[in-house]
Amino acid sequence: MKATTTQPLEVAVALTWDGGSAPQVTAKGRGELATRIAALAREHGVPIDHDPQLVEVLAQVELGQPVPETLFHAVAQIIAFAYRVRGRVPAHLAPRYAAPPAP
Repeated sequence: MKATTTQPLEVAVALTWDGGSAPQVTAKGRGELATRIAALAREHGVPIDHDPQLVEVLAQVELGQPVPETLFHAVAQIIAFAYRVRGRVPAHLAPRYAAPPAP
């Protein structure tokens, strides 16, 4: 996890990505709700990235809506961060990163 805080968060946004379509905003909130979103993420082992400017922009996206294409690059960096933290590789890239066969 990149950022852990015990102070109340101003704003939090949760995203989901199925590996095919655009990531979607699945939860968002300010104040106590933001703190609860982050706590639930930690409880479930969801990596947390801290980018106050990006989260403010993502907070403007309606719940259940896809992330706008203009934010794809920034969100892709967050998704890559989550994969790295978990030591995983997206399924469509796994063959490229597979260990070579044993001799």
